[in-house]
Amino acid sequence: MAPGLIETESAPAAPADALRQLNEVTAGFDDTLRFYLNGTKVTLDNADPEVTVLEYLRGIGLTGTKLGCAEGGCGACTVVVSQFNPTTKKIYHASVNACLAPLVSVDGKHVITVEGIGNVKRPHPAQERIAKGNGSQCGFCTPGIVMSLYALLRNTDAPTEHDIEEAFDGNLCRCTGYRPILDAAQSFSVKTGCGKAKANGGGGCCMEKNGANGGGCCKTNGANSDDQPIKRFTPPGFIEYKPDTELIFPPQLRKHEFRPLAFGNKRKRWYRPTTLQQLLDIKNAHPSAKLIGGSTETQIEIKFKGMNYSASVFVGDIPELRQFNFNDDHLEIGGNVVLTDLERICEDAVEHYGKERGQPFATILKQIRYFAGRQIRNVGTPAGNLATASPISDLNPVFVATNATLVAKSLKETKEIPMSAFFKGYRQTALPPDAIIASLRIPVAKEKGEYIRAYKQSKRKDDDIAIVNAALRVALDDEHTVQDVSLVYGGMAPTTIVAKKATDFLHGRKFTDLQTLEGVMAKLEEDFDLRFGVPGGMATYRKTLALGFFYKFYHEVLAGLNADEAEVDTQAIGEIERDISSGWKDGKAAEAYKQSEVGQSKSHVAAMQQTTGEAQYTDDIPLQRNELYGCLVLSTKAHAKLLSVDAEAALDLPGVAAYVDHKDLATPESNWWGAPSCDETFFAVDEVFTAGQPIGMILADTAKHAEQAARAVKIEYEELPAIFTIEEAIQQESYFQHFRHIKKGDVDKAFEEADHVFTGTARMGGQEHFYLETQACLAVPKPEFGEMEVYSSTQNPAETQAYVSKVLGVSANKINARVKRMGGGFGGKETRSIQLAGIVAVAANKTRRPVRCMLNRDEDIITSGQRHPFLARWKVAVNKDGKLQALDADVFNNGGWSQDLSGAVVERALSHIDGVYSIPNVYVRGRVAKTNTVSNTAFRGFGGPQGMFICETFMEEIADHLNIPAEKLREINMYSPEGNMVTHFNQEIKDWYVPLMYKQVQEESEYSRRRAEIEEFNKTHKWNKRGLAIIPTKFGISFTALFLNQAGALVHIYHDGSILVAHGGTEMGQGLHTKMTQIAAEALQVPLESVFISDTATNTVANSSSTAASASSDLNGYAIYNACEQLNERLKPYREKLGPGASMKDLAHMAYFDRCNLSAQGFYKTPDIGYVWGANTGQMFFYFTQGVAAAEVEIDTLTGDWTTRRADIKMDVGRSINPAIDYGQIEGAFVQGQGLFTTEESLWQRSTGGIFTKGPGNYKIPGFRDIPQVFNVSLLKDVQWENLRTIQRSRGVGEPPLFMGSCVFFAIRDALKAARKQFGETSVLHLQSPATPERIRISCADPILKRAWVEPKQGEKSFFISI
Repeated sequence: MAPGLIETESAPAAPADALRQLNEVTAGFDDTLRFYLNGTKVTLDNADPEVTVLEYLRGIGLTGTKLGCAEGGCGACTVVVSQFNPTTKKIYHASVNACLAPLVSVDGKHVITVEGIGNVKRPHPAQERIAKGNGSQCGFCTPGIVMSLYALLRNTDAPTEHDIEEAFDGNLCRCTGYRPILDAAQSFSVKTGCGKAKANGGGGCCMEKNGANGGGCCKTNGANSDDQPIKRFTPPGFIEYKPDTELIFPPQLRKHEFRPLAFGNKRKRWYRPTTLQQLLDIKNAHPSAKLIGGSTETQIEIKFKGMNYSASVFVGDIPELRQFNFNDDHLEIGGNVVLTDLERICEDAVEHYGKERGQPFATILKQIRYFAGRQIRNVGTPAGNLATASPISDLNPVFVATNATLVAKSLKETKEIPMSAFFKGYRQTALPPDAIIASLRIPVAKEKGEYIRAYKQSKRKDDDIAIVNAALRVALDDEHTVQDVSLVYGGMAPTTIVAKKATDFLHGRKFTDLQTLEGVMAKLEEDFDLRFGVPGGMATYRKTLALGFFYKFYHEVLAGLNADEAEVDTQAIGEIERDISSGWKDGKAAEAYKQSEVGQSKSHVAAMQQTTGEAQYTDDIPLQRNELYGCLVLSTKAHAKLLSVDAEAALDLPGVAAYVDHKDLATPESNWWGAPSCDETFFAVDEVFTAGQPIGMILADTAKHAEQAARAVKIEYEELPAIFTIEEAIQQESYFQHFRHIKKGDVDKAFEEADHVFTGTARMGGQEHFYLETQACLAVPKPEFGEMEVYSSTQNPAETQAYVSKVLGVSANKINARVKRMGGGFGGKETRSIQLAGIVAVAANKTRRPVRCMLNRDEDIITSGQRHPFLARWKVAVNKDGKLQALDADVFNNGGWSQDLSGAVVERALSHIDGVYSIPNVYVRGRVAKTNTVSNTAFRGFGGPQGMFICETFMEEIADHLNIPAEKLREINMYSPEGNMVTHFNQEIKDWYVPLMYKQVQEESEYSRRRAEIEEFNKTHKWNKRGLAIIPTKFGISFTALFLNQAGALVHIYHDGSILVAHGGTEMGQGLHTKMTQIAAEALQVPLESVFISDTATNTVANSSSTAASASSDLNGYAIYNACEQLNERLKPYREKLGPGASMKDLAHMAYFDRCNLSAQGFYKTPDIGYVWGANTGQMFFYFTQGVAAAEVEIDTLTGDWTTRRADIKMDVGRSINPAIDYGQIEGAFVQGQGLFTTEESLWQRSTGGIFTKGPGNYKIPGFRDIPQVFNVSLLKDVQWENLRTIQRSRGVGEPPLFMGSCVFFAIRDALKAARKQFGETSVLHLQSPATPERIRISCADPILKRAWVEPKQGEKSFFISI
């Protein structure tokens, strides 16, 4: 979707005579779908025309395939569709987004789901290796990742490392940091998986010896071809991968006759022609029938914009439209050739026509490489791309620039339309209503003198829509005079557009004259004179990209001309390329203290269930009898009075059972919720305070019916003034009644006496949790006593129980809140899950029927809150020697419309604002801004990262002011036993190893050598710059609310010696249950397999704290240990009788018959803590988890593009209970932190007051190709932890590593300093977070940026708001 451009609302209604004609044309069509599913034939005589493949699969119980976003952007729904490809004439196994694919698209094909390739007892090697390689944490994204790998293995006998690296460009994971997934997948690659590979102890694979392009693999070369299956190296203990044992392509499908199809109901009908003639007949009868190839755009329109296409025509099975021809002067491709095939065709075309004449196809190839993910490329087509006329299409500029011709066919005529005349306006084309795009003719380039290049810049490298793209072409004569030129851009106007003035200027000019470059740049400024508030925003950035692309193109052409008369800026040529990523972990970190179970690296206990799709999440729970689906009715205004809410039209729609709102609660008081301040309503009453606030809920027999009805609820508003940003809140003094401060020493005196006083601001944006499983709940009312079972994807079962009992008006003992696992949480399900659970419970209570609701991704983002944006105004005193003397700061966070946990978040920011540095005099104050945005909430780190970011920002800027290296300033100010070990909140730091790790990371990463190399690189590279940064961290572990630092556990030993453990913590992928089973197994001296944790429920462990604050292993681990100690005491006499080798089965048997209690309840509360705000007394945290990370980046200052070249991380986690789990937490947190500080930017639309970045389409979490190219992680070892009194002397690890991702941000800042210095800018750089490509580019100081700078006119505001 183009940023900020107008969206269509409804499809034109089909006239009755058109439908009648259509029915006549298709009267002989079949109405039965036939396909294979996991090897079994399926025949559907009455297929629902509105369901997607995903809805069908989940509807029949194949719930391994997940719904993550419903827009084809996350890959959680990936399945493989095997088919005979009419383009290549081969069987192809296509990874496909099941959430987008219409059911009609699988007729005559073989659908393979994660359940079809293996199970826990007999897993597929891909499933097993990802599970055992720790490539699964929450597991929600895992089935989709497994299926992407499976598709690659089915299509490629010998995948290269590069094939593996790019196989997952359509998949996202929020937990793992991707490294373990890639490591597991690389075991299948030719190089890594070859028995001869050096990695496997061999003398060297032929691919290693010959290079990636040096003749290929000996196993696939003709000379050695003996048709034997490739013998790959199988890692020890793993199943061997044998391609010949895969699910075969059903022989019946080879003979399948593709019949034309027509099926549906009154609301919607599908047509599937199988010949071009049938399609033209349909289009003639019904010109407005919606043609669908990959459905990659249409399904999004249906799902998120409420579009209804009553007549849809699937055109993917017409062989005539999927052919291609190499002609003498052009390549002709069928309109429906899928983009994956177009890649192969373009590769062949470059070979066929030669490098010079094949330039248009090399250009297409380059653009496809970063076009969406593989799942989209497997179904998307050029015709679909052209017909939707997106202004940011990557391919359309190439088609226009190369003077391609579109062949449009209708029943009456065949028409050739030049691409230069095809786009008429926003989403409007010259295609006649009754015509289809039959083919595209792309001319070859001239043998000599013609140059064609394409460019694209987006927020993230892979699978992202362009901010700006371009295809630039110039044809020169022998004198280098311009004969023909096309400068075509996307993202600069409502359509793909030619830079007309620049094009006209270039005609007839001598290209090698440097005045030509200056003239074109000036004309491009006129062509793209964007105003500050332009739709889509980023006016300066987009303009610099337009100029920067031409600058790159100009010098690329000059380099090709080898002309003496012009100086080539060779450093502007090309773009940043990534190497194959790799990583190292210290596998021996726990050697000194590992025991039989604890200290061992064990896979996640449910990893195999997750990789096989057997792991059950909330929405996977089988359908209950009489179940209803809920869909929220949400406010569309940021602040308004509710004049009327009318659900009558909605209640009249088919399948709708009820409408629920505030009138259905037990009492008006029970509508209020929130902790610690009860200031939020489940349902809005008279006024709404944010876009996305729940007003009601529609209940219906299907999720689709509920969605349709929710849109039919009529709401009248009277808009009121709204506040969005922290700055606006400060100006209007809009705050919550929560004020905190920490004061130590005499700040004023220190400022008077210090050598220097510096001031500044630190600003950072929020962050969307983007857990792959959205908020979900199922409430099942019981027939007696007002009881209810509530299955919720929550980190906080106890609070869920408390508020459900409140809204129903029953006591808490009637409510059982349960959670087996979450598909990610990160703090976003600590309080915000309560909102949905309360509403669903009210709905179930009203109807006395089970009610289920799983939010769509956009609903989740607009209702559930984010990490708090922060603003700090700081003042720091420092002496000449660099020693800090005082800090004074006002710290503000954006709480949103209700308080939620915002007060506690600002408190933690204040307690972490010292970073790891001793500052003798501190006075810091914290306020929570009250705005009309979504209520912001807990997120991994909980204010700690924001506080430390403020600290590291002033450290960086002070170092620049003093002209000393930031690394040095950090080192001389660290807490140390020789100096000071007491924080500004008067807590003594113990077991302090940050200085040691700071030294070790610099040594192990060869920091000083690389610093010298980078300085040399930056001297010799004008446009590409590298940067390096090292960031230390200390993170306080404990809830700051004292009463939450407690936990309970229940341990049962059964007759057969098996053990059931229940505790108050919840599993969200962090491996808590795995660690807890290890602790129980170690304590009771049994193997891990004997211990089981079923789920977390309020009827087994009461009054539990939320699973948060990185304290869950500490709290629940000790509670379990406490219960096990009681049991060990009781079992002592039986151990003495039976001897030390007795099994638990024998012990339990004897104890049972001796009437010994084999159940124990454990309890633990954290000792010593209890901080008092204001007085600044008492201990705030039980201990600090510590770490250090260094990162190196490279940026392209002409585009803002960047990559992390390397990261080295060392964490002090004490004695690790499970190093494999801890490494997973460190890698995942680091990459999540990197996202927070770089690619992840939340934006609000000024015109609507609603959040714009509400899905993977425009909110960019890091992908597989965004992680550090070299990613090294180690744990601190060979030290003593004398004061650590935690379970097994381990430290909490969930949150602390997240802030270390900021070392990427500070490395970018380091590179930007070099970029600014290049052009004489030496002022101190104030860099806001996140450092997006836009921010990187506009922080430079080059002449191109200066000439493209766009200033706002008086009163003009930006299109987007950053809150």
